[in-house]
Amino acid sequence: MSYEFLQILWFILIAVLWIGFYFLEGFDFGVGMLLPFLGKKDEERRAIINAIGSTWDGNEVWLLTAGGATFAAFPHWYATMFSGFYLPLFLLLIGLIIRGISFEYRSKDAAPAWRNRFDWMIAIGSFLAALLLGTAFANLAKGVPIDADMNYVSPNGIITTIGLLNPFGLIGGLTTVAVFLLHGANFLTLKLDGELRERARELSKKLYVFAAIMVVALAAATYLYTDILTKIGVNPGIIPIVSVVTLLSAIYFINRKMEGWAFIVVSLHIVLTQVAFFTLMFPRVMVSSLNPDWSLTIYNASSSQYTLTIMSIVALIFVPIVLAYQGWTYYMFRKRITTDKKSLVY
Repeated sequence: MSYEFLQILWFILIAVLWIGFYFLEGFDFGVGMLLPFLGKKDEERRAIINAIGSTWDGNEVWLLTAGGATFAAFPHWYATMFSGFYLPLFLLLIGLIIRGISFEYRSKDAAPAWRNRFDWMIAIGSFLAALLLGTAFANLAKGVPIDADMNYVSPNGIITTIGLLNPFGLIGGLTTVAVFLLHGANFLTLKLDGELRERARELSKKLYVFAAIMVVALAAATYLYTDILTKIGVNPGIIPIVSVVTLLSAIYFINRKMEGWAFIVVSLHIVLTQVAFFTLMFPRVMVSSLNPDWSLTIYNASSSQYTLTIMSIVALIFVPIVLAYQGWTYYMFRKRITTDKKSLVY
């Protein structure tokens, strides 16, 4: 295999890992954010947690694998991104830790105040993680100060880091939050039953409006704040248009109680948006706001040909196993969940 082929292959594989993470962890984050608002009683909140209880930690493996693959395949990309985005990524990690701890400790005490506290920690951790993910991806497209030596230039220290929370970054973050909320509500209509299911469906109608407004705002901001629509790496064709159409069509299926199709079209929107992002960015992985020629690409940021070859062999063996196991997990826990105490797992 040629060196260029391996570089392109690993760019595609990392993109697939991020797409999988957004699709799977997207509804996890959405469910987490909705927990204290949708569940009125402890049994209802427990049912909501049970809806993702068997899979939430497995879904986060996609994030860890994406980070590890970036470190091994594109070390310059990893070094520049993790140094420049240190504070947001640190807060993202804090959000994930808060979620994980809260899922585990919520049931250690039956006191309502104890459980309510951890329910809100789950919601806050989920919101923080979703917001910072969207902000980080938006800044990858907008551009950050990278010099000719691939270093993130931060003359003002933390002030420059806070600058990542610029208007475009915040629009990207809030759009991610909005779409994940809708994704989570749709997922709950598939997993829950009874009154809680109806409540999730009604909430999804309101969340649809929020998500649609934010997606349109992000599309307009992308045109104004970035160059990815003018410096197209690979023409995505109609993918961006189809992405928007799939989201806009969600309300049709939600209103007609076609829960499966509502979940599918929002899922397609998430997947196609990520496909469009990576396609438009290619071959760049980080845009330099100082000089476009200093941007990181898959060619100047990659590991050696030998390293990429070994990684490809390992991936060929283990990735199918991981995918098969996760698919089996979702199949085994596919049944709907009720608020019956006898059926809930605490």
